[in-house]
Amino acid sequence: MNQWWQYIREGKEANRSSPAGVRKSMDRLLNKGPQKKGSPYKNMEDYLKDKKNRNQISAPPGADMGGAIGNPGPAALEEEVDPESFEKQTELDPKFWKEEHLKKKIKRRLTKIVYDFVDGLDIGEDIRIDDIRLTGSLANYNWSKYSDIDIHIVVDFAKIDEKIELVKAFFDAARMRWNELHDIMIRGHEVELYVENVNEEHRSSGIYSLMHNEWLVQPSPETIDFDYVTARKKADAIETEINLISQFINEDPRKALKSIERLKDKIRTLRKAGLYSPAKEYSAENIAFKILRREDTLEQLSNMKYDVYDKILSMGE
Repeated sequence: MNQWWQYIREGKEANRSSPAGVRKSMDRLLNKGPQKKGSPYKNMEDYLKDKKNRNQISAPPGADMGGAIGNPGPAALEEEVDPESFEKQTELDPKFWKEEHLKKKIKRRLTKIVYDFVDGLDIGEDIRIDDIRLTGSLANYNWSKYSDIDIHIVVDFAKIDEKIELVKAFFDAARMRWNELHDIMIRGHEVELYVENVNEEHRSSGIYSLMHNEWLVQPSPETIDFDYVTARKKADAIETEINLISQFINEDPRKALKSIERLKDKIRTLRKAGLYSPAKEYSAENIAFKILRREDTLEQLSNMKYDVYDKILSMGE
């Protein structure tokens, strides 16, 4: 049980947006490698020494692609997700598929990644994998250069522990930790792991079983119809709310925390409503969620929550 909570804590702490995290990453990059005498930059001034939070390591508002959380620079505001990246394709990605079956080399590599992940959990339990499933846009006709390889590991949570919520929290933390530590690319697309309960309903119009080498839900190009304009409006509305919340973080952090929690619930409801609609992942709500994820808005909101939490619990001298 202690190992489980350790993973959960590490998953929450795997944030590399703080000055300490940046400094740790710089140390890895500069002070390790084939060189014999360490980094040639070791005598440089530490520009992060007086920095204590994420806002202080952001470029100032107005800088090219700069700005603090909730107050991005003008270049960041002007750069939007290309609507063409959501358009349907005439075929499944040929780098992954051959005659509507996942290519053998890719299937073997993805399967190895999954079993390495599970074997590395080391929780004293034999975790039986019920299925390994590829879903998302690469299992459909709306793939693009932005697509992740979404791999869902299906496990019966009840066979691990009767406390299902604890098992879910453990797996969420473990897969977040794995995704943070690894940057595995296959055919130019990043591998993202998820763990889901065996009885969990997964709303998608394209689901492929790697273990059975067959479609559980076979996609159809005729079902794809995007309403990008509506999706963009929904995403813009949420980004505006984040900007408004950022204005009163220092003045009233408790109020800001409540607003952040409310907005996170709103985003979860937004995506759930889209996935449970007839359009499923092609709904304007789900496309809006993907826009927010691609533009790092969801990460900004989470980091903002951490910052506000720290402000609330901090005490002056």
